[in-house]
Amino acid sequence: AEGEATFNPYVKITSDNKVTIIVPRAEMGQGVSTTLAALVAEELDVGLDQIDVEHGPASPAYYNQKMVDDFVPFAHFDQGALASGVRTTMGVAVKSLGVQATGGSSSTRDAYLKMRQAGCAARETLKLAASEKLGVEVATLQTANGFVISGSTKIAYGALALKAANMAPPSELTLRPQSEWKLLGRPRNRSDMQAKVTGAPIFGMDIDLPDMVYGTIRMNPHLGGRMISFDASRAEKMPGVIKIVDMSGPESEAFGGGIGVIATNTWAAFKAAEAVDIKWAKADYPDTTDKIFKVIEQAAIEGDGYNLRNDGDVDTAFADASRDSIVQAEYRVPYLAHTCMEPMNATAWLKDGRLQIWAGVQVPTIIREDCANEAGIKQADTQVHTTFLGGGFGRRSEVDFCRYATRLAKHAESKPVKVVWTREEDITHDTYRPAAIGQFKARINDDGLPVALDARIASQSITKSLLSRLYPSLFFAGPDKLIVEGGFDQPYTIASYRVREVQVDLSIPAGFWRSVGHSYNAFFHESFIDEIAAKTSADPLEMRLKLMKDHPTAISVLKKLAKLSDWGSPLPEGNGKGIAFTLSYGSWVGEVVEISQSDDGVKIENVWCVADIGTALDPGIIRAQLESGIIFGLSSAMGQEITFADGMVEQENFDTYDAMRMNQSPKIHTAILENASHPGGVGEIGTPPSIPALANAIFAATGKRIKTMPLSKEVEFMS
Repeated sequence: AEGEATFNPYVKITSDNKVTIIVPRAEMGQGVSTTLAALVAEELDVGLDQIDVEHGPASPAYYNQKMVDDFVPFAHFDQGALASGVRTTMGVAVKSLGVQATGGSSSTRDAYLKMRQAGCAARETLKLAASEKLGVEVATLQTANGFVISGSTKIAYGALALKAANMAPPSELTLRPQSEWKLLGRPRNRSDMQAKVTGAPIFGMDIDLPDMVYGTIRMNPHLGGRMISFDASRAEKMPGVIKIVDMSGPESEAFGGGIGVIATNTWAAFKAAEAVDIKWAKADYPDTTDKIFKVIEQAAIEGDGYNLRNDGDVDTAFADASRDSIVQAEYRVPYLAHTCMEPMNATAWLKDGRLQIWAGVQVPTIIREDCANEAGIKQADTQVHTTFLGGGFGRRSEVDFCRYATRLAKHAESKPVKVVWTREEDITHDTYRPAAIGQFKARINDDGLPVALDARIASQSITKSLLSRLYPSLFFAGPDKLIVEGGFDQPYTIASYRVREVQVDLSIPAGFWRSVGHSYNAFFHESFIDEIAAKTSADPLEMRLKLMKDHPTAISVLKKLAKLSDWGSPLPEGNGKGIAFTLSYGSWVGEVVEISQSDDGVKIENVWCVADIGTALDPGIIRAQLESGIIFGLSSAMGQEITFADGMVEQENFDTYDAMRMNQSPKIHTAILENASHPGGVGEIGTPPSIPALANAIFAATGKRIKTMPLSKEVEFMS
């Protein structure tokens, strides 16, 4: 704008001293609009109360390099030449692709240097401008609170901005050492707090534009199935209905067929969609949960795959093992939905060859590309306005809700159309955390420790499923690390250690779900470690200390956890404690869950969590995210599952797919450590260990080893 200077993709300053920091990651409650802004503000030398925060446009300038690190088939602690080389190569590739994305607990890790450098570059360029203006050496200048200072002279950044933005920044930038941080490393009020507590229009559901019409969709409940025919005659006569649209895409589209409604209000659209008489084609996956699991089971037993870890010689280690030295177990987890509190929605406006999208999205550059293709226009004529997300968890890294809005916009006569899904449509047309089976076997040595561990983990490939929706012409081959993450990459030292991924061929849409493969592999792996401890009458925490002795960061987490949870102390009759550890997204996390039993059922009393994330930029936000991840994980463990009958999802709303309620929530005690050599992620890391820690606590209290999620299949929880 006039009077506004852009220094780099992250910093704008106006002549009247308004400082805007661009935070190019989706704010869905995890606090990135505060922490990432603080990275820039720290180096720019301004307070958080002096800045405005914007999400910014969809742009390759905001590519996310760190998220790709978690796709390479190496453990986080593997920093060898091969692993580092592959990460570097992948980083170059993702930079060239320019994928702007929020996910994989990568926002802060990716921004840590980039955004500090952006703030530092702007500060040093402002000093260059002041140096010319005052005729003094740059080295004599200081900055503070939005001013460049020379002796008793103070010049506001705004007075220098237009001149400075046209100057080249210094080629060498010196970032502030952690010892001099003023903002980072301590809790701060969130930049979005006032908007949220006052109900400001910041979410996709809040969009309100002149002459706006409203829409909804109703797609084939047999996921991916086509629509045979539909009769909209009754719906077209209903009050408020403008148009019924055939939403079926090309045959290559993975979403299947259905209809959309354009109306004068959302409720009219909902009721009209219900009134359309539709004949559906069946999907090509088995039509019941039992049959689906038969496919996964067969793959687990017979399927080929890839060894993502293959230390030592597993086959030889088991060759002469006695029956008494063997521990075997099979674990199962169901499909899970995201159930974001804000159901899927997007507003699209196609007018005069230009398209605008307003939505809470996690992948704005992909949304721009996909919706431009849908509208038949250039990406340059497509603008994505990223709103706040009323929950994301990976669901809003999909394109369907924005693609459908664009498809309806083509029939909206140049008016903006706000497309809102019903809760039922949201749950029955999710991209689900896939079901999985893990088969584990270990050989125990005379000292009670495993000398061999062999695991086969069978599940759908999320990567392959996602590509079928985004780029159906692409062919995916090779291992999918996501299937075994949390199983192959844990810091346990076992002489012979093999973890094999087996891809299951099912067309049920699978997608990213908070902590992705870690969400079920933590349950598999940590339950099995607990079973080994039980077999040898070992203390579960002490066994983990022995098995992770080569990783000091893990040891420090476990020792802190033992102290925090008072591990080993006597418990009331009927109570039990369970422990689990997971290294995910570069962070080392241990958790202990304590349960009690009564006539009302099992109650989760306490959760203790210790996380070493390397560098804690905002302990308050980190603590909130750990608690959030724990509640998310425990909710899934207690009672959540997606099941199928007649090829359709059976759960439709919160009466059949509930989450943990306030009265069920435990006291959560957290400790944050900073020993790790690399900064770790936060948003997802509380989820994985919470699930096995609860299962292990139930075993400790009842002697019942539950190997299938949800746990409510075998125990009753207090309601």
